Amino acid sequence: MPDRRIVGMLTDVGTEELAHVEMISSILYQLTRCLTPEEIKASGFDTYFVDHTAGIYPVSAAGVPFTAAYIGVKGDVFADLHEDLAAEQKARVTYDNILRLTDDPDVRDPIKFLREREVVHYQRFAECLGIAQDSFEDKKNFYLYNPAFDCGCNGKK
Repeated sequence: MPDRRIVGMLTDVGTEELAHVEMISSILYQLTRCLTPEEIKASGFDTYFVDHTAGIYPVSAAGVPFTAAYIGVKGDVFADLHEDLAAEQKARVTYDNILRLTDDPDVRDPIKFLREREVVHYQRFAECLGIAQDSFEDKKNFYLYNPAFDCGCNGKK
């Protein structure tokens, strides 16, 4: 990243996102730790249970396992910050959908907190994008080339 302020904000958001994973994992553990075999079958949790018991294994709601392929990194300041902005919006929508499906306050309250933090993260990424755009040499055409790679070395601009 071209500016230390951006590096700091990205570090802060990344650290907080790891805490989000811990919170979601804790919620899932608390919801599944005492299920009976009958409850597991009735809830549709049986196929997951066969592979993972009640262990926390990172999968989507559709059962697709997490993969690093979900992480969109291009090595371009502007492309990567736009990817970050989109990821925060997608996380917010996921939390919105969870809130639509549950009335349990022990689930809703932390999910509402996490949703609020995704909105804040979106705002921080927008600030980072603004800082990057303001610091770019060509203020009118900052999508002309990749500032992280085409940096004047090897005769490139």
